[in-house]
Amino acid sequence: MNNGAGRRINGAAEEDDDEDDVNGDLDAWERTYTDERSWESLQEDESGMLRPIDNQALYHSQYRRRLRSLSSTAARIQKGLIRYLYIVIDLSRAASEMDFRPSRIAVIAKHVETFIREFFYQNPLSQVGIVTIKDGVAHCLTDIGGSPESHINALMKKLECSGDSSLQNALDLVDGYLNQIPSYGHREVLILYSALSTCDPGDIMDTIQKCRKSKIRCSVIGLAAEMFICKHLCQETGGTYSVALDESHFKELILEHAPPPPAIAEFAVANLIKMGFPQRAAEGSISICSCHKEAKVGAGYTCPRCKARACELPTECCVCGLTLVSSPHLARSYHHLFPIAPFDEVTSSHLNNPNCKLQRNCFGCQQSLLDPVFGLRKQTRACRCVPEVQTNATC
Repeated sequence: MNNGAGRRINGAAEEDDDEDDVNGDLDAWERTYTDERSWESLQEDESGMLRPIDNQALYHSQYRRRLRSLSSTAARIQKGLIRYLYIVIDLSRAASEMDFRPSRIAVIAKHVETFIREFFYQNPLSQVGIVTIKDGVAHCLTDIGGSPESHINALMKKLECSGDSSLQNALDLVDGYLNQIPSYGHREVLILYSALSTCDPGDIMDTIQKCRKSKIRCSVIGLAAEMFICKHLCQETGGTYSVALDESHFKELILEHAPPPPAIAEFAVANLIKMGFPQRAAEGSISICSCHKEAKVGAGYTCPRCKARACELPTECCVCGLTLVSSPHLARSYHHLFPIAPFDEVTSSHLNNPNCKLQRNCFGCQQSLLDPVFGLRKQTRACRCVPEVQTNATC
């Protein structure tokens, strides 16, 4: 009996050693996916949503991102309300590599969808277009517009990867589109680059200088090693260049481009823009849509100037060119101009100090800040007497 138990113990120890050897041979990104029972690390919150059990790292990364944005706005840096952004996605054969699970293009498509929705939430008056690079040729997947669903649906249907990548062709195509943008619009390009080379038909340095003269801000997020030409492009045009280490890092990098960046000095001038606030048509009305060139039944928006119909807002009237927005869009676009006051983090040990004069209850929900369920405790820098708290539940 004892010998059998000893053999079982030794056998279990040998299996554990084998598992440790296997895990030791895996790369960092592979060890992330070795646990096939990842659903066990989820829990249901009060709203019925599934969230990871340990959200501390996520909260800290989000808090640091907000601090960076607050530090930039605290200096009264002028930012643009109306942005015209082209997302350039590399669909060469390098995008099918599997160092990001399940593949680079799958990770890109997943987080581009998140980025587009977040971009329109923070920039309701801005517009986005998508350009893809495949077989050495740049293709315009979607024209620049303000509908997130149309961009996402078009991208999910065109995820095949083949051929080489051409950075110059993509820049030439985007430069031709953004040159038609009015002077009050801020021209930006975000390139998601997977390849380690670029096959160009001419001198790419001339194309970079052309983008610089057109005042196009180019930013690059690489999914492989750092490339000199990408770094040079960002330095010349005033953009940012970064290389993603893993999927979570890639998500953090791409979401940093959702808030509006500081305006280029030549564009930091005041402009008066004519805008129209269209009325919503009746549900059963029948009219010809000016953007789709066909008759549609249902609610739409009527341009106050030419009475043409538009399907969604914000957009530009296809007949008279008037910018059509709604009052909530205009109000939400000013949020980044008037940020909340900065906060400093307060530790639980500081609150437990008898000499601490801060309140022990949250100013918003009146719950005790000494409860370990709370993650980040913060106080205002102005009065330093009103602590606030960030939790995973809405107070």
